[in-house]
Amino acid sequence: MLSERRLQVLRAIVQDYVGTEEPVGSKALTERHSLGVSPATVRNDMAALEDEGYIAQPHTSAGRIPTDKGYRLFVDKLAEVKPLTAPERRAIQNFLDGAVDLDDVVARTVRLLAQLTRQVAVVQYPSLTRSTVRHVELLSMAPARVMLVLITDTGRVEQRMIDCPAPFGETSLADLRARLNSRVAGRRFTDVPQLVQDLPEAFEHEDRGTVQTVLSTLLETLVEQTEERLMIGGTANLTRFGHDFPLTIRPVLEALEEQVVLLKLLGEAKDSGMTVRIGHENAHEGLNSTSVVSVGYGSGGEAVAKLGVVGPTRMDYPGTMGAVRAVARYVGQILAES
Repeated sequence: MLSERRLQVLRAIVQDYVGTEEPVGSKALTERHSLGVSPATVRNDMAALEDEGYIAQPHTSAGRIPTDKGYRLFVDKLAEVKPLTAPERRAIQNFLDGAVDLDDVVARTVRLLAQLTRQVAVVQYPSLTRSTVRHVELLSMAPARVMLVLITDTGRVEQRMIDCPAPFGETSLADLRARLNSRVAGRRFTDVPQLVQDLPEAFEHEDRGTVQTVLSTLLETLVEQTEERLMIGGTANLTRFGHDFPLTIRPVLEALEEQVVLLKLLGEAKDSGMTVRIGHENAHEGLNSTSVVSVGYGSGGEAVAKLGVVGPTRMDYPGTMGAVRAVARYVGQILAES
């Protein structure tokens, strides 16, 4: 374990390096921070931090920079996440309140996160598997054609056209709609198959084939992996940090294009707490020079998806974590009210 003083020196190095982009020397540290010790003591502390792998000397300069291990300790020991100012919070609320539907909420969230953090923003659409059914609408399009509209508690809308095995009258359709909603409205997607399995038996023999077809389409819609959708924005922000990537920015950009990589980066939505992955903690090699800050969002205290940012390891962790947490909270409120 590091002593409190050495932790203070490491904290100062991280803050200065993030702020100035220059390797930090002992003289600058004692001038900028009230560490309460002599430059010689700070030099000794820096030598010890380097021996333990928390800081490194990038080249022949006298200064040091934090390593992945140093950033990790800095984040783990953060006393508090930087709160947003009242104007920033109002701006978030005003910007997100104007959203007209779920796609608009996600698009606005991506833009907002990218602007606030000046990093790459990634937002996952609410997961269907953790959603509940708000309403199922059935509309007659032709004697043997029905449109199924599934509306979730997160405001997501899925539509499917169904070709029925036989004509299906308006009265039967209204009956099916009412029976279906009485069973599934407000229920978790995972519970729906069991709730509707005996529904065809409530209908006349000649209508059962159509009822079964409608139910099959509904169940297919519930299990389809359409939930694994992401929106990404602010990729151009990375070009401002060109020198933060040791060789080239290309591996980072290529990794960001792979949806599967991004979903793994964000992690499971059920882990709704704040996650910070630094440098080599990211399994994908192309992202070894980046850090990922993510958190779950949702309504009613349960996460339905994740959002976060990707940027260089030299990032303002307290500020980024504060922005990501605040945006997730507002998105959760909007979903709860939608």
